[in-house]
Amino acid sequence: MNVDAMPLTRQVDYVFKQLAEELLHAQAGTVIIQIRNNAVGKYGIRHHPIESRNGQIGQSEQGMTHEQVQAFRQMAIDSIKLKRNWTHGEIMYDFSVRTGTGAWSASILFESNYNMASSMFRYTPKFAQHSFRDAP
Repeated sequence: MNVDAMPLTRQVDYVFKQLAEELLHAQAGTVIIQIRNNAVGKYGIRHHPIESRNGQIGQSEQGMTHEQVQAFRQMAIDSIKLKRNWTHGEIMYDFSVRTGTGAWSASILFESNYNMASSMFRYTPKFAQHSFRDAP
């Protein structure tokens, strides 16, 4: 698969299809997608910690359903329209399923990254290194 020829929305769609099984029955977490040159690099899910009481892990609550995973994927694809003027960074989709109700919520965080080494600006010292040695 050549990701350079694929629009970012299609790449995000592909990521969510790859993560669909992992998202099913997940209660809460963050889907992280790293972007470099408008192409998806690493991606994955940071699951929120599993709670225990008195050293015992309890019965897991109901997580995301298939329909909720599909709605989450569509929301992620639609959110790419909000990304503006950056090519390197991370997109984080934080999600949670409310206990007892089955309702879910999600938030989106865009993080842009820039690198001074790749920009046109180069730091030039005011004094050459040898000028201090040559001082009387």
